[in-house]
Amino acid sequence: MTMTRLAIGAYGERCAVRHLVEAGLRVAARNWRCDHGEVDIIAWEGDVLAFCEVKTRRGGAYGFPGEAVGPAKVRRLRRLALRWLQESGAHPREIRFDVLEVYVARTGGALVEHIRSAF
Repeated sequence: MTMTRLAIGAYGERCAVRHLVEAGLRVAARNWRCDHGEVDIIAWEGDVLAFCEVKTRRGGAYGFPGEAVGPAKVRRLRRLALRWLQESGAHPREIRFDVLEVYVARTGGALVEHIRSAF
């Protein structure tokens, strides 16, 4: 992955965290990793725990960012969520899986679309 793509991805994750915090969510973890993969953001909304995947795009050439979350990614995120819950000891009332689509403009700030319970 090129440095530019890494920088854009990191920028998108910062924008997503800012969006979540401004919406009243409490971030529990960022870029949580284990031997099976990574969860971009884990955040509490009240007693509901959201496992969030962030997808960032600079243009529309590749479709909507959330379309990049395919069946394999969904399965991986569900496995990672179970692992995080086991390791953290957290007992949320409910869990959900969100996708945050970040659109980076050539000028100005980014636009963040938060899709709750995306899958």
